[in-house]
Amino acid sequence: MFDTMTFTKIVGGLCGALLIFLMGKWAAESLYHTGGGHGGEEHAAGFAIQVEDGEPVEEEEVDFAALMASADAGKGERVWGKCRACHKLDGSDAVGPHLDGVVGRAVDAVEGFGYSGALEEAADVWTPENLFHFLENPRGFAPGTAMGFAGLPKAEDRVNLIAYLQTTGG
Repeated sequence: MFDTMTFTKIVGGLCGALLIFLMGKWAAESLYHTGGGHGGEEHAAGFAIQVEDGEPVEEEEVDFAALMASADAGKGERVWGKCRACHKLDGSDAVGPHLDGVVGRAVDAVEGFGYSGALEEAADVWTPENLFHFLENPRGFAPGTAMGFAGLPKAEDRVNLIAYLQTTGG
């Protein structure tokens, strides 16, 4: 039934299949590598652009009060379209908690909604300034938050959305 040659062929076939699998894995890792390099050193996925004077360009500080004074709730209603997929303004929860009356409300104030806990560590109340920073980068403001939204990079969009949310009292 089984002689030495048949057993040798089976073991050779398994070893050959394992070798092909490992070589395929090695080739795929070298083609699609995006993480740290050898020895744990990180490699950026881009390149630096030098400015003429050789110094890095600093990010401009945003005057929050001036931005809020110029906020337009009508434009904020259009920005609200990005939030509508997960939040509602009618007092009912969806994927995320309802946002009517959110400005000035405690962070974990919606009864029956399971918050991730990361928000409670980041802030106590949704002040306009807390919302401004949270909407820029939710995971940066509250690391570990369950909110998967990437954020609103434009400061004008954030203050317009906050102005709109202030009109939706709870």
